[in-house]
Amino acid sequence: CLGTSILTDSDSFQDVVVKIERPTYHKPFLGGFKNKITGVEFHNAGSQTTPKTRPDKGIQLFCRETQTVFEKNKPQQTKNTTSTQMTKIGLYVSNMTDKLVSPGKYLTAEEYHKRRLEAVIVLQTYFRRWHAINVVQNLREEKRLRLAWEAQEELRRKKEKEEKLRREHERRLNPKTKEDFELLYHALELWKQEETERINRTLTGAERKAAFCGLLEQEAQLIASIGRHKLNADEENQQKATLRFLAKCAQPKRWKAYDGKITEMDTQYTLRARELFEIYRSISMNDIPKDERIDVLLTLRHTVKEHECKLTWEIVELIDREVDLMSREVKECNLEGLRKRICTLFLQYIKTPKFNAEVARILKVPPDPLKLYKNVNFCRSCENYLPSTEFPVPANSRTIGRCRLCCRLDNEARRREAFLKHKLILENLRKSEADYQDDAKIVFLVQHQDLQYMIENIWGCQSALSACSDLYELVMVRWDKQREWSPWNTILLTKDEADAHLRLCNLQEAYEAAFIHRIKHKHIRAKSYFAQIPAMASFLHRSDNQAN
Repeated sequence: CLGTSILTDSDSFQDVVVKIERPTYHKPFLGGFKNKITGVEFHNAGSQTTPKTRPDKGIQLFCRETQTVFEKNKPQQTKNTTSTQMTKIGLYVSNMTDKLVSPGKYLTAEEYHKRRLEAVIVLQTYFRRWHAINVVQNLREEKRLRLAWEAQEELRRKKEKEEKLRREHERRLNPKTKEDFELLYHALELWKQEETERINRTLTGAERKAAFCGLLEQEAQLIASIGRHKLNADEENQQKATLRFLAKCAQPKRWKAYDGKITEMDTQYTLRARELFEIYRSISMNDIPKDERIDVLLTLRHTVKEHECKLTWEIVELIDREVDLMSREVKECNLEGLRKRICTLFLQYIKTPKFNAEVARILKVPPDPLKLYKNVNFCRSCENYLPSTEFPVPANSRTIGRCRLCCRLDNEARRREAFLKHKLILENLRKSEADYQDDAKIVFLVQHQDLQYMIENIWGCQSALSACSDLYELVMVRWDKQREWSPWNTILLTKDEADAHLRLCNLQEAYEAAFIHRIKHKHIRAKSYFAQIPAMASFLHRSDNQAN
């Protein structure tokens, strides 16, 4: 506080107490004046209400002042004062660096624009020449690449054809599968037809009969030779099938984890199956030393003696007999029959679920005999009861006919047709339909006999576009790729044509009306043929609804 006296009247003073409040913040400078003589400064007065303090919330707060800045650009031209100096009396200025400027020809606006247009035309000429050169070079490079690709494709087709001929030749020389023997019998039938035609054309009378007798003898010799090859191939294939069967039993359990990795686990049953598989493979080997053979037989004897039954007693007896004969220095060729008996009995031991529990899930014949009566049919040709999977059921059959073995024997004896090409076309068709992932069903009902009828009688064994008749080059694809494959929604093309066909978006614009009409006519023929099949009736109605 500060005390001061204030003049109230002409002669009286009053004491007043003045309270001075010192602010806690710095007073802003608002301008003012200064006495130059005395140096006293006078500031402009200002008043400011003390801001109200906000209550503390216990949270640290931050604030930031913002100010919009208005910018404005204004160009300015500053003055530049220059001067010149000329020669005069008493002053010499050198003119060595001076230039003599003479006025040129006056250029009008029309002439100026005309000259610019001519320059632009020259520039455009050179640019177009450069662009044309680049276009020609690109076309030449594309042509070179196209010719190189065509040459490469031609070379690839030639190599594939040579490889195909080499495989067919190898198949005929060393047949191993059913398809190989089909090709052999088909080639035999073609040779027989050619010889028959030649004899009928060139010979008559007794000479013709003698030639037919000789042809019959040659055919019988060739059939016998094929039969010997077939016996050897069946024995080899049976051994391979047995090894595959045992290897499948010995495989560990596998499953796929969430991260995509494959996890494998061995159980006591898979370990047991693997042990038996290794023993079987060891006793099946030929030309092994005598000591190793005896070790394998002793291991086998120790393994089968774990179970006491008639089968194991017989195996142990045969093992003891072979060991005794080997100790007497009996020749290897005289032991082949005994060794085959041991392998056969040991394989029977392995296939018994009581001794090898893992084999129960792979055996075709279930351990329970009652399950055999559920899906068994009678073959009237061989008079055997077989599972339904052993009967081929063409699309136009209403009853179950002969089994696959009887059909194959009948084909080898009579028609001698080769179905390999048709089976390849059907296999490629099923793979392509499975890639669509649209729940296609008809393609898996059609058998190779049905596909053979379609190719030979409806499509004429040739491509609908190029008339190519090589069945190895032909494939069947969808006519309308938006609908599932069916005999009335298909087309027979080569592989390259099929790739181009499946890339089309609008068939009406891509093909001529006459070609589309011809394809539709073939579809109508196929639909009328397959309409007799009861299983196809629902698919026919569904396709009609889709078309509508």
